[in-house]
Amino acid sequence: MATPAPHPVSPTAEHPDSHPGSHPGSPAPALRLVDVHKRYGAAPAAVAALRGVSLTLRPGSFTAVMGPSGSGKSTLLHVAAGLDVPTSGRVWVGEHEIGALAPDAQTRFRREHVGFVFQDYNLIGHLDVADNVRLPVVLAGDEPDAAWLAELLDAVGLAGMEGRRPGELSGGQAQRVAIARALFSRPTVVFADEPTGALDSRTGAAVLTLLRETARRLGQTVVVVTHDPRVAAACEQVLLLADGRLVDRIDDPSAEQVTARMLTLAG
Repeated sequence: MATPAPHPVSPTAEHPDSHPGSHPGSPAPALRLVDVHKRYGAAPAAVAALRGVSLTLRPGSFTAVMGPSGSGKSTLLHVAAGLDVPTSGRVWVGEHEIGALAPDAQTRFRREHVGFVFQDYNLIGHLDVADNVRLPVVLAGDEPDAAWLAELLDAVGLAGMEGRRPGELSGGQAQRVAIARALFSRPTVVFADEPTGALDSRTGAAVLTLLRETARRLGQTVVVVTHDPRVAAACEQVLLLADGRLVDRIDDPSAEQVTARMLTLAG
């Protein structure tokens, strides 16, 4: 089946040379990609993971990214978060173009402005819950805010568990620690790669609700990669990838809409 024509992503991307906050009176988008390509390997055997992806996400939005296996979902997330470098194209988080920063500055920028929730949690086994959550701020050389730590642990249902090690936690609790860690530095954007993929459906639904409500209360922008239509249906919009291209968007999605669209893409 032919890949459908790309659907414009809100709002339409400006010219690549314009600054994302250049329009008078308009806040900078939380995340902006312009004509992003990502290829792995050398020609002629290079594999194109992303092919000219452009998108703009407003502050406070909650977005799911979906697509068939190999469509470029995780690559998009890693490039947008500054964990990987695009072959070409430009990426802004807030008012900062990631590619324009020196490597050391990129690392500092990610610690301060980007939160990432990994599918396998990536917790440090010998650190307790509190130290795992504080870790990005400590690595940045800043003083952790004790009151904020207590508030955040309470918000994610981990109050009283500050001294536990990851090995003493259930999968759902470990994922809550990962979410708290991603939110602790008050980042501009939080990226989550299959945040419920390793959890049972009940725990996954609870974790997703927690991520959405906590991020909404903090004014965070959240981007979730998922294969689960139920997860996507909890988001404000779904961006659909196929063959490394952004091909469609569903606003106010239902699980049934997402399932039907995914079946079309897989056909």
